[in-house]
Amino acid sequence: MSVAVYEFPLNEKVRTYLRLELLFKQLGQCHSLTEDWQFTGFFESFFTLLDLLERIDIRTDILKDIEIHERNLVHWSQHPQIDNNALQATLRRIVNLRDQLKSARKIGGNLKDDKFLMSIRQRFSIPGATCSFDLPNLHFWLKQPRAIIHQDIDRWMLEFHLVHQAIDITLSFLRERGRLTDTVAEKGFYQGVADSKNELIRVECPTDQGYYPVLSGNKHRYAIRFMRFDPVPNGQISQETDVNFCLACC
Repeated sequence: MSVAVYEFPLNEKVRTYLRLELLFKQLGQCHSLTEDWQFTGFFESFFTLLDLLERIDIRTDILKDIEIHERNLVHWSQHPQIDNNALQATLRRIVNLRDQLKSARKIGGNLKDDKFLMSIRQRFSIPGATCSFDLPNLHFWLKQPRAIIHQDIDRWMLEFHLVHQAIDITLSFLRERGRLTDTVAEKGFYQGVADSKNELIRVECPTDQGYYPVLSGNKHRYAIRFMRFDPVPNGQISQETDVNFCLACC
């Protein structure tokens, strides 16, 4: 049975983390690209990532979370049944990442000195304006040997290496805080109260029954309503139908 996991952030910080994670996953496929139009998609995600990081002070939030993880690991090290070798390795990784983030210059700052990137960036904000007559310099770059193209991409992506690591670690810790439990949404509706520490709601449900969850609410209280994926008016699931799903508050 196919199962889908949905994640609903309860604050703006985690919403940003999830968006960054998705962009990093998309950009992580860059070495498998072969066609020109695929590289156009790469640049669209790349400039979206750059725009997002320029609009927010992501380093402050990440450093706060990393310091919390560090304190938690120090606390867990006192537990007699903990795998101390694994814990110490994780702790060293976190401390090293924290120190590098503190000493690093603004994320993506070096990219502003890249004339090629800056010359094509504005065109990607215009729908369809990436043809060879719009961006002849991009067309020239795409005809370079793949080794040169990948070398340039690796150099650009290195600018985001620290924040990428930090996002992976932070979301990993966040997801591990919650445990999925079997839950029933009576008549397709479920309402819950979030703990003050909860930042993410995770919902797991099968796809073969034709419904998907929609969450509304805030960090204090939330509601999940299941909707049918049907081309019919008002796709809300039948009021006579109970929905079985798994829920985790992280």
